[in-house]
Parts: sequence; C-alpha cells; structure tokens
Amino acid sequence: MSRISHIQLDDANLPPPTPEIEQERKVAMFDLIEENSFVLPKRDDRMAPDGPYRVGLSIRDKRLVFDIRTEDDSPAAEFHLSLSPFRQVVKDYWQICESYFDAVKNMPPAQIETIDMARRGIHNEGARILEERLEGKAEIDNDTARRLFTLICVLHFGG
Repeated sequence: MSRISHIQLDDANLPPPTPEIEQERKVAMFDLIEENSFVLPKRDDRMAPDGPYRVGLSIRDKRLVFDIRTEDDSPAAEFHLSLSPFRQVVKDYWQICESYFDAVKNMPPAQIETIDMARRGIHNEGARILEERLEGKAEIDNDTARRLFTLICVLHFGG
C-alpha cells in the first residue's frame, strides 16, 4: 500500500509555537511517518504515480493545500481544500487542548481523563471531516486522518 514518507509544513509565517503545540506537532509527524496509509486514486483516466509520497501542507488564500510529490520530487498531485468545514472543529480542538494542557498540571487523573476523552472525540470529528474532504482525491485510513488533522490544526492556529 502507498504511504507518506516525508511531511513538510509550511509554517514560515506562523508565530513560534508553544511548547505544547510543538510537542503535538512532533508526535503527529513522527507517528505519521512511522505508520500511515495514503493512496492517490486514478483520476480522469490517468493513473496516479506510485508512492511513497512527499507531502507538503500549507495554507494559501484561506485554503488548505496538499502538494503531493514522488520520492524523486516529481509532482504527483495538488489539491486545495476549503478551510471552512474545519474552522469550528479546529477551534474546539485547540480550546479542549488548552484545557487538557492545564489539567495535566493541576488536576487529578480522573478529571484529566474526562477532558482527554472529550479531546479524542473532537479529534475524531476532525479526522472524519478530513476523510470526507479528501474523498476522491486521496484514500487515507483513520489513524492517518487523525495525524494529518493535528498538523492542520498546527497550521491553522500556529502557535
């Protein structure tokens, strides 16, 4: 099965991330490269080049841009997704993450677990939206969608 071998975030215009956001980014990128499923389907009677793929993620003109390249850096696909369907879930995700980051410093384990369950639920919703938005463009599994959603959140809200 095809996969992502490298991921690059275009975060040059973002403020420096907080330590917590930087950790979220590092974990998502590491986990994504370690295990993912990413397939470009046949489009317009053209076969997509085989992976593994190098994926660039950026936000341009209020759109999420996937720049997909082969290992030898040849263009494989590029698609632009509206950020509108992600806005509320990204905002909710970072709000619950802030609560979680604060909770791990001050609250008992039962309260941390409750907040973390809510965080996972919002994360799952973001992954579901991403899978929907990529339908017909790229085939990904749920774990890949979750990790990509985390990186979208980092790009969308920066630091």
